[in-house]
Amino acid sequence: MADLMPKTETERPVAVNNGNNGVVKNKKKNKEVGHDVEEDPRFKVLKKEWFQGKDCLDIGCNSGLITINIAKKFDCRTILGIDIDNNRIKDAWWRLRKMVREEKTGNGCVGSSKTRVKGVNESECAETCSTSTKDDETDTLSVDRNLLDIVSFRCENFVLSWVSLPLENNDTILCLSVTKWVHLNWGDEGLISLFAKFWRLLHPGGILVLEPQPWESYYKNRLTTEITQMNYNNIVYKPDFFQEMLLDKIGFRTVEQATMSVSGATLGFDRAVLVFRK
Repeated sequence: MADLMPKTETERPVAVNNGNNGVVKNKKKNKEVGHDVEEDPRFKVLKKEWFQGKDCLDIGCNSGLITINIAKKFDCRTILGIDIDNNRIKDAWWRLRKMVREEKTGNGCVGSSKTRVKGVNESECAETCSTSTKDDETDTLSVDRNLLDIVSFRCENFVLSWVSLPLENNDTILCLSVTKWVHLNWGDEGLISLFAKFWRLLHPGGILVLEPQPWESYYKNRLTTEITQMNYNNIVYKPDFFQEMLLDKIGFRTVEQATMSVSGATLGFDRAVLVFRK
């Protein structure tokens, strides 16, 4: 890879004592809690082949809505959601367990999985579901396995944690509406480190699904802290340069643009989604 990529420990970004970062990053994202994923235009441009049977990461997963629905709709093998805000990770785990419970009750009874709801009498369940077929029971167990054994969440500062994940172990990395917050809090060096880490974590042939925020959106958040103000004034690599950086400097081979021009697009989420392949 080219010379922009950090190659030694001393070249990695220095940790900034910015206690507000988790709050800043999620100021707008908090509005998404409870949001219907089917109304999210970003979900509409995601393709099944990017996720089906694959090991995936969702960086900046917020409360896990898109993470969980990718697992349900696209049948990925595993997906790990990472967010810097521990409250959002708690929300994500709560949402995951809630969806599993809803799937079970929707089938009329609780299967004999490891997550059986407490207080349910097995004989009553069997009596209620006496007309169910074995295939139906298998489907119920499959739901448990898909959501609880495949989806997981972790609270982590992804920019600064360098040894938490094995290299070249992921097929797909999702990064939606995150780059601006990394850029404002850690500057150009933090952004370069983020992109370099994506490249290192992907299998050859793996893909990065990236939705960068435009430069114009940085302005209203530049004064959030002294650090964001300083970094805003010193940023050299603006979002228009990200594609060139990822291809020519980081080492991704190709890029395609997924359109966001879908009907009913939410204001503020009509940006391009870029798909880079390692």
